[in-house]
Amino acid sequence: MSSLYAAFATICVTVLKEMNTIVDEPYMDEPFHIPQAQAYCRGEFSTWDPKITTPPGLYLLSVILKQLFLVKCNVSMLRLTPMLTLLVLPLALTHLISFHKRERPPASILSPLPEAVVLSAFPIAWFFGFLYYTEVPSLLFVVCTVVAASQQYHWLAALLGLVSCTFRQTNIVWVLYGYAASQVMYLRFRRSAPGQPALQKLHDPPALAAGPGDLLQAIITAPRILLDILPAFVPYTLVLAAFGAFVIWNEGIVLGDKANHIPSLHIPQLYYFVASATFFGWPVLISGRGGAPTLIREVWTRMFGNKWRTLVTIVVCGVMSVTVKLFTIHHPFLLSDNRHYTFYVWRRIYLLHPLVPYLLVPVYIACAWAWFVRTGTDQTLLQTLLLPVFVVPTLLPTPLLEPRYFLIPYVLLRSQVKDVPVWGVALEGLWYTVVDGITMGVFLYLPRSGVGRFMW
Repeated sequence: MSSLYAAFATICVTVLKEMNTIVDEPYMDEPFHIPQAQAYCRGEFSTWDPKITTPPGLYLLSVILKQLFLVKCNVSMLRLTPMLTLLVLPLALTHLISFHKRERPPASILSPLPEAVVLSAFPIAWFFGFLYYTEVPSLLFVVCTVVAASQQYHWLAALLGLVSCTFRQTNIVWVLYGYAASQVMYLRFRRSAPGQPALQKLHDPPALAAGPGDLLQAIITAPRILLDILPAFVPYTLVLAAFGAFVIWNEGIVLGDKANHIPSLHIPQLYYFVASATFFGWPVLISGRGGAPTLIREVWTRMFGNKWRTLVTIVVCGVMSVTVKLFTIHHPFLLSDNRHYTFYVWRRIYLLHPLVPYLLVPVYIACAWAWFVRTGTDQTLLQTLLLPVFVVPTLLPTPLLEPRYFLIPYVLLRSQVKDVPVWGVALEGLWYTVVDGITMGVFLYLPRSGVGRFMW
């Protein structure tokens, strides 16, 4: 076992112990999840709280752990479920990061990459690894799905993807992403056997050298290779069929509390995600060749490098400003619950002045270009654009600004950055540690009378 992973595991166990000592009663969403899990532990599988909006995967996982380890289903033991998945996360992320780097993972399963351990400390994942929430188990099974697909184990990937959907319904999108990402990589590196005719090619040039015409050509050439990738899609059709049957049976995607979880067209949610990703991922962004100055120059060039780019940037700013005007949602949960950091971000930044949401539009564009430049290094155009395509259907219908919705997209995005030097990983780890320490410290030791404990 690597010393970094051992330290990570030790800290996680210590924090969980402190959490159970100080916050010994269910908190925030736990009063819904914990009684439901306890009902399952008693074998009452027909019992269901109509306020719960997600499937029962978390509770079933706790039942399995109860049977394996003969533990009680009290608050402390139930919180062990997400914490255990947090400990497994670096092992899965090691394979995902290795896939994007096109390297073999370490031979020892208990020696994950330092990058994977650091990414597992990502503040949203790490914080919810100690509360009885679905976030970390959901993330783990999505990562495992993508890893299995990347290794061309598509039946296993479909099974893991189906399991991931029992934690969050929107994971169906990430099941399809896993398939698509595996096929783009497969098409990039496949070769015809000696003496055989040349294989059909998908137009997929290096991302940083590509232009709009290349994207159009990639779309035009896509039909050529459909027959080559369809056999691998067969297992996923069963997952889609099962998901479709669930939606028909449930008369919608959301299980309970449908009145407060109505899908809405929320275009600015995409902007909030790219801004959030930049806030958390700035050490990774500046760690490329040439550091921050080179990144800034590259982003500036892509936004204002010539008259054509400047015109496009101005037009995009105008279109995005219209979407901010028409599709910004002031969700009642966001406006009323002052126990979440997003309440204060919204009140003190977005509502500071009526012009602030529009002044942030160029910032969103710059953030998006920064991530394109970093993820596009030594990647093809389709490899770089694939993730944003799948992010759209997961975030666009969500009316509430909620950092937990950004968890899976961020981890998948960060995993694609393949050339992070040692100092970049160290800086990223230090940044996450500072944020984790502050947020967990505030949650545990600085509750406010009449308000409660602050959390993401």
